Amino acid sequence: MRLPILPFLFVFLIIVLTPIDAFTQDTPPPTPPVPEQTGEDFLIDDRKPTFVIVHGAWGGSWSFRDVEQLLRKKKYDVYRPSLTGLGERHHLAHPDINLTTHIQDVVNAILFEELQDIVLVGHSYGGMVISGVAHQIPDRIQSMIYIDAHLPNDGESLEDLLGDRRDQIFGMEENGFLVPVWVSSDQPFPRDVPHPVKTLTEKVVMGNESAYSIPAVYIHAVEENTNPEDDNFYFASQRAIERGWPVLIIDSDHNPQWSAPEKLVEMLHQNW
Repeated sequence: MRLPILPFLFVFLIIVLTPIDAFTQDTPPPTPPVPEQTGEDFLIDDRKPTFVIVHGAWGGSWSFRDVEQLLRKKKYDVYRPSLTGLGERHHLAHPDINLTTHIQDVVNAILFEELQDIVLVGHSYGGMVISGVAHQIPDRIQSMIYIDAHLPNDGESLEDLLGDRRDQIFGMEENGFLVPVWVSSDQPFPRDVPHPVKTLTEKVVMGNESAYSIPAVYIHAVEENTNPEDDNFYFASQRAIERGWPVLIIDSDHNPQWSAPEKLVEMLHQNW
């Protein structure tokens, strides 16, 4: 008896015309090529500490944008928290913001980002803030760097440290804020904004003995052809020497993050 040929022909055509992939489903697809990295791709080096930078009075984290970019070129991770009522958070400003508020801003940034082994950096007023932060979470901090910053002892306020400059600073007070006279109201952002007075009058609490063992460096900004002893932060630099800290001099005005960012970043890189 002759078998019908059409069914066999039909099966044969299915096998021949079916793509080979249909019979090799367990074979993974080819790995796509990895895009070539360029010199502009800055990967974080996990062996390096993370920088947490705290800005000064009237300012905001925006003022350290260039510093962050230069540090990232050196493969550091960087965080720049803005303090409540300042910078891009100026819409939250109110007269009851005090030093504790700003200390908690930085503490929470570190805790919520789960940061460890950090280099905590403070500029100017930021020295008050990082001093308080260190005594709350010393176990998170590898070292500290003060950049032309106030350096308080336990129980001191920034007002206590101003000396002859107190009347000048507090002469800008309006409705619980120190209004920067060097900024016009129509100046576009980013710019300095009014600073809450209570952050200068509240005394810092530094009661954690573990914090005193954190290594620290002081960077004193001194402009060319000026006497360091005439500088507003000379007193702080001498207090750093009394504590046994290295004191470095950077040829700059009070804001090296703008006037000498490359020199500043190199100091940060070499001295953590």
